[in-house]
Amino acid sequence: MDIELLENIVDYGVLGLLALMSFLTLFFWIERLLFYRSIKLEKYQTIEELEIDVTNNISIISTFGANAPYIGLLGTVLGIIITFYTMGQTSDMNVQHIMTSLALALKATAMGLVVAIPAIFFYNHINRKIEIILNRWIINQKLN
Repeated sequence: MDIELLENIVDYGVLGLLALMSFLTLFFWIERLLFYRSIKLEKYQTIEELEIDVTNNISIISTFGANAPYIGLLGTVLGIIITFYTMGQTSDMNVQHIMTSLALALKATAMGLVVAIPAIFFYNHINRKIEIILNRWIINQKLN
């Protein structure tokens, strides 16, 4: 298999997956915030019903936040393996090529962190919103 093709598959595959994770994280965060704005607490008879509705889709955000750095690290490791494999096959010790390949490999780790940090922020933000909604339901039940 052509090394350049393999590099592109690893590069675009990992970065594409991270971009998809980033998009979905943002989508579910916005979706949850819009849902929380429109929620009618009086329609829920039990706190369990409410909890099921308000926690829907938040595990996706958490999962992406927890796993994005690992996917980025996987891209980096694969990029370094390809760099070493290329050096071994061609006996090319061109420093410019080696440094460029390693820098491109490290970009995957950076992208993993760029996805993970906001995802964890969004997850924590949503968890706080859930806590407030559940407490408001409890207060409303005590008043009625």
